[in-house]
Amino acid sequence: MPDRDDASWRSEEEPDGATPLSDEEKVGLKPSWIATRADLNAAEVENIANALSARRWQTVSTNELLDDLVLRRLHKAMFSDVWNWAGEYRLTEKNIGCDPRYISTKVRDLCADATHWIADTELSTDEIGCKFHRDLVAIHPFSNGNGRHSRAATDLVMRSLGAQPFTWGRINPGTPSQIRSRYIAALRAADAGDYRPLLAFARS
Repeated sequence: MPDRDDASWRSEEEPDGATPLSDEEKVGLKPSWIATRADLNAAEVENIANALSARRWQTVSTNELLDDLVLRRLHKAMFSDVWNWAGEYRLTEKNIGCDPRYISTKVRDLCADATHWIADTELSTDEIGCKFHRDLVAIHPFSNGNGRHSRAATDLVMRSLGAQPFTWGRINPGTPSQIRSRYIAALRAADAGDYRPLLAFARS
């Protein structure tokens, strides 16, 4: 199942924004000043924005991006200022995602599948993007940040193919929780084989 605990649409106005992080949640955390979930969200947002604005990721090619090492480097760039384990595949079982022993194999298989989808003229670029996104977030390669990483990787793939990146619900008005609910519902539909809600959400 895809990552259902993604913080990318949380707002500091939400009740859990001031919730202190537990000792378990702090494992691997780099900045000593981070004490609450709002602190963590702010630090991650800044790290991600700085990473994705770098020329390295603005000019990456499709062939280069569809590689498990490059996808790990993308996660590291997005989260390395915040987490010691950024860019490293998780080693423990989660209630979502595949067995950690098979993560690297499944990511490589996905990259090979995506290369095949791109060569298949029957699929639109948006369909390729949504399939790639759903499969990557379902593997759940990392301990945290899988939704954000998968959306960023998908947008880079879209851009490398000459298409506009997805808007991921930012066009339609709504609270962060409403947008997240639509996203999760769309992922669940894609899990069941119906990509229409995810295609619509990605361009909304």
